[in-house]
Amino acid sequence: MQTTHDGSTTSDRSRRVFLGATAGLTWSFAIVPRHVLGGAGFVAPSERINVAGIGAGGMGGGDISMVSRLGANIVALCDVDEQRAGGTFKAFPKAQKYKDFRKMLDREAHRIDAVTVGTPDHIHAVAAMAAIRAGKHVYCQKPLTHTLRECRELTKAAHQAGVATQMGNQGHATEGARLTNEWIQAGIIGEVREVHVWSDRAGRLWKQGIGRPRETPPVPSTLDWDLWLGPVHHRPYHPAYAPVSWRGWWDFGTGALGDMGCHIIDHPVWALRLGSPQLVEARATLDGSFLDGDRPNFETYPVAAIIYYDFPARGALPPVRMTWYEGGLMPPAPREMPIDQRLPDNGALYVGSKGKMYHSSHGGMPQLLPPELHEEAAKVPKTMPRSPGHYEEWVLACKGGPRPVSNFDYAGPMTEIALLGVLALRSPGRRLEWDSDRLQVKNAPELNRYVHIEYRKGWRL
Repeated sequence: MQTTHDGSTTSDRSRRVFLGATAGLTWSFAIVPRHVLGGAGFVAPSERINVAGIGAGGMGGGDISMVSRLGANIVALCDVDEQRAGGTFKAFPKAQKYKDFRKMLDREAHRIDAVTVGTPDHIHAVAAMAAIRAGKHVYCQKPLTHTLRECRELTKAAHQAGVATQMGNQGHATEGARLTNEWIQAGIIGEVREVHVWSDRAGRLWKQGIGRPRETPPVPSTLDWDLWLGPVHHRPYHPAYAPVSWRGWWDFGTGALGDMGCHIIDHPVWALRLGSPQLVEARATLDGSFLDGDRPNFETYPVAAIIYYDFPARGALPPVRMTWYEGGLMPPAPREMPIDQRLPDNGALYVGSKGKMYHSSHGGMPQLLPPELHEEAAKVPKTMPRSPGHYEEWVLACKGGPRPVSNFDYAGPMTEIALLGVLALRSPGRRLEWDSDRLQVKNAPELNRYVHIEYRKGWRL
């Protein structure tokens, strides 16, 4: 049996990831003095936590607003684009404003308890790691990181630091997510060996299959382009990248898998207790015909893709093949589905030996096929603790409460599955053998250079 990066066995790690996310959680605690909770990073439940936001526009601004509504005191805000972050800046006029999160953490560390990270994907790891090294609790948007190596190192650092962490896959806190777990584990649809997951985001909300723009328009006066690039090697500014279309570019985003995969594959990973896949294969298209070994476009993600993940047996649980679809591709509707129903635009379909189940993204309520299975499902006891709310979990944890259910010990390995599919898109048509313990592709070592990127000078993980 192999050992993992932290010294445990592979089976130990898979079991810990699942059990650590589900077992023994209660959502009540006594109000106790700060010193009892231990360490300067822990805040008594009776106190307000002081939060700094890295990335204050878009989703990052939404995260900051949510924790503020829960009583957090917003003491500092950081964003490289003053215009995009303008609404959040105005909402919290007393917060100190910064463009460089490194300066913010250096100057404000004494009065910050926790940090939210709501930046483009390529900044997630460096920002979250800087906060963890400063001893701060961290809420980070999905995907947890941009590269596989970042994900492994960030997960390890957060675990060792003992800070409260949560990744922004909000559906993990829903009732639908818990019913999915309970129904599958109760055997309502029987043994599950096949799962289909899909998203319509690729190419719909950002362009894919395009080359780098040749124009070099001036950088907006409100944007610090060099800081926006962060650890990524320099290229001229263009609105095709920022502020909203970065997801489709290899250097900045993780495509549809990063955007929606962490919302959708989350539930099969959780309910079926999936660990790391052994095999992964991508089929991709740039022009409507699938590529087989041809070099894909290395500026942006393909127009559409199908990715096959093969997971081994986990104890008494059988092997599972999970198939990801994007760019308008999706599985056919099950023959058991009533004619007046259809699969959602983003979702998951579980194929069991006794029936099927599907749900939408973000922890949508599961639907059973044939529909008569709902009578049996109604008798399944609710064995999993219910969540007080996604953001509530993290705020309570920052005050010494229970660990958030999508803490980095769970969210890190789950994100690695999504990022492994991104890696497979680098070489479509090849069946890759994955060594999770070593973070290496065993049968295509030339792809291992994409497990991480070389940072620009001045940036570190």
